[in-house]
Amino acid sequence: MNSTAVRLSEDIVRTAGAYAPVNSRSVPKQIEHWVKIGKIAEENPDLPYEFIKKILETREEMKTEKPMPYVFG
Repeated sequence: MNSTAVRLSEDIVRTAGAYAPVNSRSVPKQIEHWVKIGKIAEENPDLPYEFIKKILETREEMKTEKPMPYVFG
């Protein structure tokens, strides 16, 4: 994957730096995660955050050998 340098405010980078270790991510990966969530939320305004989060978790889980079945409700 190619990367591109972008300028971000110190506040965004500092905030991502606080969340990144908690989520076992680097600062750039934390920002990418937030962008991914924001994009999904804008494209699907009726989806709650927890549902979006589960979608992303399931995508990652599908890469493993034994994905867990989704339980509705």
